[in-house]
Amino acid sequence: MAKVPKRRAEVDKKVDGSKLYTLPEAMSLVKEVNVAKFDASVDIHIRLGIDPRKADQALRGTVSLPHGTGKTKKVLVMSTPDREGDAMSAGADYFGLDEYIKKFQEGWLDVDVVIATPNVMAQLGKVARILGPRGLMPNPKTGTVTADIASAVSEVKKGKIAFRVDKTGIVHAGIGRVSFSPEKLADNANELLQTLIKMKPSTAKGTYMKSLTVASTMSPGIKVDTKSIK
Repeated sequence: MAKVPKRRAEVDKKVDGSKLYTLPEAMSLVKEVNVAKFDASVDIHIRLGIDPRKADQALRGTVSLPHGTGKTKKVLVMSTPDREGDAMSAGADYFGLDEYIKKFQEGWLDVDVVIATPNVMAQLGKVARILGPRGLMPNPKTGTVTADIASAVSEVKKGKIAFRVDKTGIVHAGIGRVSFSPEKLADNANELLQTLIKMKPSTAKGTYMKSLTVASTMSPGIKVDTKSIK
């Protein structure tokens, strides 16, 4: 059995595994028990009472976090040449079409979000199997297939994130960094939670939000009382 580092063992004692914390308590504690020596990501994991195998319960969407993610995302806009000027003006890190299709086929994936105009989606079919599994394939449901390049790029740069439920019914999302104040982390988390509450499928039965856990990179998970989420 691997030996638990002394520092990690010390912070583990600060988290009561039998307790359900309120969201503000959890955000304060997640900063306190962070063991990473860098500005670690703070992530939230929400188990929902849904069946992702059913089309109407396979939730996916976007949310604009009020305080951003703390990470500058690299954005690629794929469009015809006449729209590349718009992409550059909007602040896209990369823009083009054929050359990036080729780069993807060669294994390049140094990008966080891919935005495409509707008229090039047929060409992106060539790399759908590469982008899809990595969550990079543009999709109208996440606002990444649009003619309004400027707005799409701006929203991503300001903190818009995409989320989707996995096959076990859990939504995983980054909501900030440990350098954020507890209040900002709580605001970001609540924005995502309220979005999910509004998206509750009418066919979902029983408890909708089953469990909620918050953790930073390399830190212990902190359980949140779902009843405290209004």
